[in-house]
Amino acid sequence: MNLIQSIILSIVEGITEFLPVSSTGHMILTSHLMGIADNPFTKSFEIIIQFAAICAVVFLYFGRIIKSRDSILKIVVGFIPTAIIGFTLYSFVKKYLLDSPLVVVSALFIGGVLILFFEYIKGKKLDSISAATNTEVNLPLLSDITYKKAFLVGLCQSLAIIPGVSRSAATIIGGEVMGISRRSIVEFSFLLAVPTMFGATALDLYKSNFDFTQNEIFLLIVGCAVSFIVSIIAIKTFIKYIQNNSFKIFGYYRIVLAIIYAVFFL
Repeated sequence: MNLIQSIILSIVEGITEFLPVSSTGHMILTSHLMGIADNPFTKSFEIIIQFAAICAVVFLYFGRIIKSRDSILKIVVGFIPTAIIGFTLYSFVKKYLLDSPLVVVSALFIGGVLILFFEYIKGKKLDSISAATNTEVNLPLLSDITYKKAFLVGLCQSLAIIPGVSRSAATIIGGEVMGISRRSIVEFSFLLAVPTMFGATALDLYKSNFDFTQNEIFLLIVGCAVSFIVSIIAIKTFIKYIQNNSFKIFGYYRIVLAIIYAVFFL
């Protein structure tokens, strides 16, 4: 992997991390298209720049998080199933799934169909949500998410261990099925990603024994910086977009991308 490739991957990560299209899946397909060699560092790079993207959530939400002990506990409860499943299946996923474009394409297609199906069943405009950076929102953070629902949303997030599923799509759609408001589940999806990606990054660094060359460390630093900056822009743009729009465009996008990639590149 060279510098240009690391920047492109980081931009892709920053844009797609919070959209229901699977950032991991997009990075795998992008790496495949650019001919980046499949090796332990490449896989670690993809995981670590995801954490950098999640740091953008902390940057934007920090003021609201520290004011709500209840919200912090709900995030912890939601993280429990992801931690258990992720730790148990870490080696299997990194060895067999993180380098498989076929797995990604299949998950993208199936996920796209499910998104369109869900939007069709719902059959009405999605309620608008407040901007994520608005600290003057009257309602408490995550006000309509119970601890039971937080745990169930965490189970939904665990499905994203399969590349191409999309953590954002799994948590948001799962939360809405449970009757959680669009605003609360979007915020919870963002916040739940913080311990999830912190845990994934810490586990990966531990497993790799921090065995990176100077050049690899440089690429990681650049990648994290780019991913962080792009993610801040992506979060704000995504929040504004879904105030008055459904997820249909993401469903169609996933299906079209899966078909094109399968036909021309697999």
